[in-house]
Amino acid sequence: MDRLHALLQRFSVSAGMFHSGPLCGINDFPEHADAGQLHLIRRGPVEVWHGGDARDLIEVPSLLLYPRPRAHRLVTDPQHGADMACANVRLGATPDNPVTRALPPVVVMPLDELAGGAGVPELLFEEAFGGLCGHRHVVDRLFEVVLVMVLRRLMDQGRLDEGPLAGLADPQLARALTAMHESPQRAWTLPALAACAGMSRSRFAEAFARTVGQTPAAYLAGYRIALAQDLLRRGRPLGLAAEAVGYGSATALSRAFSQHCGVAPRAWLKSLQGRATGR
Repeated sequence: MDRLHALLQRFSVSAGMFHSGPLCGINDFPEHADAGQLHLIRRGPVEVWHGGDARDLIEVPSLLLYPRPRAHRLVTDPQHGADMACANVRLGATPDNPVTRALPPVVVMPLDELAGGAGVPELLFEEAFGGLCGHRHVVDRLFEVVLVMVLRRLMDQGRLDEGPLAGLADPQLARALTAMHESPQRAWTLPALAACAGMSRSRFAEAFARTVGQTPAAYLAGYRIALAQDLLRRGRPLGLAAEAVGYGSATALSRAFSQHCGVAPRAWLKSLQGRATGR
């Protein structure tokens, strides 16, 4: 069972490099409208300010991931700087999706912790700094690979205290979560999900709520709405989006969407489009 496959199929990762090479002195990164950022540090040191008094000092080759939009500052030697490659990253069409919400605000990880993928960052640096034909396309895809490796590593290390990725780190809960991720349109019941996990209903419900932070029904409802948002943003008609995520009609989806988001689907989409155009 691939615990991440179904989730990443529906909320695919994407990346776009915006800097490669030395970064010198004080550099402020404002909060991006709808993307997080991933910095790969080949040579430091780099002092990172996350806002307020929160900071990290990075002295070994490392990655710095902001899954959600967040302003931050990187401080390096004003003359020698630090060698870095930086990208805007998205996990799904909007920042408000189960993958992004499951991650901590900031992830700092030495590059040698990317088990099984130690060569990927080095290849990314070679492409980013080499400037060969097509290198930006290659680097963007490598950033996406690194991002998936980070998700895998956080799960394997047990560094996620709560949320769907923490649930996917549990062998039994992972079976129920993967079933929901693969077939959100199915009319899932607590007994059916407990059977997927190989647990009693009471034990499954308690373990799911403790680990994921929601009841199975609440998580499934939120997951369906997040999928509907993604489909609507991609231009899918409301009726087809409703069918894909398990609602019987556009009216049923609109009602659930309004209850969950506080605004009707069309108004939400119009607001999203307005932010994208700056209006």
